[in-house]
This record gives sequence, structure tokens and C-alpha cells, in this order.
Amino acid sequence: MPYATVQPPFTLKVREMPKKELHRYYQWFMDVLPQRVKELTAAVRETPGFETWQADCTPASLDTLGQWFAGQVETRSRTQEELQAIKDRLVFPMDIPSEELTNRTFSLAMDIGMYFSQVLMKNYPSLKWEQPLDDKKFADYGQPCLSGFGPVSLNPVRNGGHVFAHGLASKTKTGKRLREVYDYWAQRVQPAI
Repeated sequence: MPYATVQPPFTLKVREMPKKELHRYYQWFMDVLPQRVKELTAAVRETPGFETWQADCTPASLDTLGQWFAGQVETRSRTQEELQAIKDRLVFPMDIPSEELTNRTFSLAMDIGMYFSQVLMKNYPSLKWEQPLDDKKFADYGQPCLSGFGPVSLNPVRNGGHVFAHGLASKTKTGKRLREVYDYWAQRVQPAI
């Protein structure tokens, strides 16, 4: 069965979305999360050498998942239009990578972030979902985040998925990084009150 990329029914330009639409996005995210973990599990298990991987929400499962994902990350060349659009948004000049993650890689990264959240939540039941909507300048504004780490929250899709994918694509990180990120956040879980 071929991997079906995630298809959010939203633009995902969260800073431009009205709060009512952001609430619908959050609900959609929660609704599709179990199915996306199943989709990820099937994709991993269809890969030779990973047929026995289990999405059992153990930290050890992240070791294997990270190694698998390291072999899945793909990039594509950005178009001149994409490069110009990025340059137009910059406040200060900077180098813009000519490569971008493929849609499949972005989708897998989102699925991995969703699974990553489930591993954290199973092992630390004090963690809760939240959706920061107070400050549009906040990096994770409108995104499903986990709270329970003291004054900070965690966007598992960004930190457990997309940043990881970019690190693999740039060859600055290895598949071990997923477990390292888990261990970092696990140390910061606050005890339930």
C-alpha cells in the first residue's frame, strides 16, 4: 500500500487564519492523529529491514524510527519564484538554501511529530495538548503544542518532525537525533500537581 501524504484542509498560514479556523485546524489535527500514526507505521513496516517496527510508544521505538527516517528524507530544488518569495519576506538579507524538503518528506515529518507526541504523552501522562492563540509573534502560534514543561511548550511536529527532517537533509544530524530530542524534553517534564 503506497504511503498517503497528509492533506490538511487548511492553508496552514496560521498567522493569517481567523481563530475560528485555527480551532477547526486543531480539531482536525486531533482527529487525524491516530490515522496518521497508522499511516506512518505502515510506511515504516513496508521498508526492508524495518518490517517488525512497532509503534508501541516506547522511547526505544524512536531509535529505530529515526534511523528509518534518515533513509527517507528527500529534497527538491526550489523554483526561482519560491526563492524570490522567501527573499521578499526577509527583514535582513541571508543565504537561502536552494533545496527544500519534498511534500512526502514534509508529510512524514508531520506524522513522526504526531507519533513523537504520543510517545511523550504515554510516558508522561501529565502532559496536555494546548493551542497558543495569545500572541501571533509566538513561533508556535495556532499550532497544537504539548504543555507540562514548565513555562515552555513543545510543538512536536516542528521539533520532533520538521526540524529533524531539515537536520537530516542538511547532513548536520543523524537518525539518533529523534531520540535525543525526546530525552531533552523528557528531562523537562514537570511533575503533576
